[in-house]
Amino acid sequence: MASLFSPQARHRSWRQLWIALAEAESELGLDIQPSQIAEMRAKVEEFDWQRVAALEKELRHDVMAHVHHFGELAPSARGIIHLGATSCFVTDNGDLMIYREALRAVEDRLCRSIGALAEFARKERDQPCLGYTHFQVAQPVTVGKRACLWLQDLLLDLDEIRRLIAWLPCRGVKGTTGTQASFLSLFDGDHDKVQELDRRVCAAIDFERSIPVSGQTYSRKIDWSIHSALSGVAQSAAKFAADMRLLSHEGELEEPSESKQIGSSAMAYKKNPMRCERITALARYTIAAAETSAQTAANQWLERTLDDSAVRRIAIPESFLAIDSILILLENVAAGIRVFPRVIAGKLEQNLPFLATEEILMAAVRAGGDRQDLHECIRQHSREAARQVKEEGRPNPLMELIAGDARFAAVKGDLPDLLQPERFVGRSREQVDEFLQSEVEPRLRGFEAKGGASEVRV
Repeated sequence: MASLFSPQARHRSWRQLWIALAEAESELGLDIQPSQIAEMRAKVEEFDWQRVAALEKELRHDVMAHVHHFGELAPSARGIIHLGATSCFVTDNGDLMIYREALRAVEDRLCRSIGALAEFARKERDQPCLGYTHFQVAQPVTVGKRACLWLQDLLLDLDEIRRLIAWLPCRGVKGTTGTQASFLSLFDGDHDKVQELDRRVCAAIDFERSIPVSGQTYSRKIDWSIHSALSGVAQSAAKFAADMRLLSHEGELEEPSESKQIGSSAMAYKKNPMRCERITALARYTIAAAETSAQTAANQWLERTLDDSAVRRIAIPESFLAIDSILILLENVAAGIRVFPRVIAGKLEQNLPFLATEEILMAAVRAGGDRQDLHECIRQHSREAARQVKEEGRPNPLMELIAGDARFAAVKGDLPDLLQPERFVGRSREQVDEFLQSEVEPRLRGFEAKGGASEVRV
């Protein structure tokens, strides 16, 4: 990802665009020779950055500094480089070329993270655990079922990233205010050739289409669409990281750690969820940075204004870099989550008596009891049990209180069975299987991870 947003990659894309433009103009009849294009091709990777800096200091224009430098390297082509074009021909088209590759890199990282998390969900499909709503104890789920909630968010992000890759247009060949006037002049008023020029340049940089109309720039709402998708990935990752941090506090799950990892320089016992905290921090930055693209899109005047340039050169690349780091961390955590079944079982044991009261009530009614009287009885016992747990620190005595109540004598022998966690997880296991089979596996089919494992240091 860092290489995609390097000066070398950015200015290589400009040169590729100048070559594509010259080739298309030559093919459509302008006086541009194959030898000129060949010389440009031969120099496409050669940069003298000090010379570029000197030219930019003199000219105060980054694109023209590179036009002059490229002309110095390919002197026979000097007079036809950038012919008919405006600066945004290379800056906008070049950015979109890079953004598309960066989106593909995000797609790769997302698939890797989804694959690691899917394996975790599959492995933990059967492990009952407390559900939490409002971060208060709620109906049990399974660890694997909860992981599917994280996965579902990431799948929505993957769908959006893939949609953007397939949809993304280039700016094309549109001229200084989008009218294509300079190219119409070059081709002596031949509208067909101007349209064909646009099509050929798009094809040369591997885009199926260009935007139908533009001002000097492509609509900055495209930047917002890209930034919004990156923000979506950040939101999903932050949700995962926040849940992991909460469950780490509860002692149920834990992110991976190294054998000699230090949690605190003072408190030697500490083992902090540092990787998930990094995800949270980077996600917060990405979500906030996306707002700049919304503001830019809202504040472009007429055919364009330059207050977009500086901010988008910072906010969009840094957001891609942040997302890349986030997904490296997410994959690392997902592939190494530690589960503590005894802690999970202990919490279930402590809370299941309360959660089982409806089952007990129904069983007692089926045995001939009065529903309203039994409901009030359970309410009173539950309050007393909660008091003893909170004020006296006792293990939950609710089952003892119910078992000792003659009104529940008919179901006393069934109470142990009514407290089995498996009774309360509903279709959690089946939902995991169905979700992985119908949602995750089709999206990962044919995916092959690029490169090996990565590490990010933040």
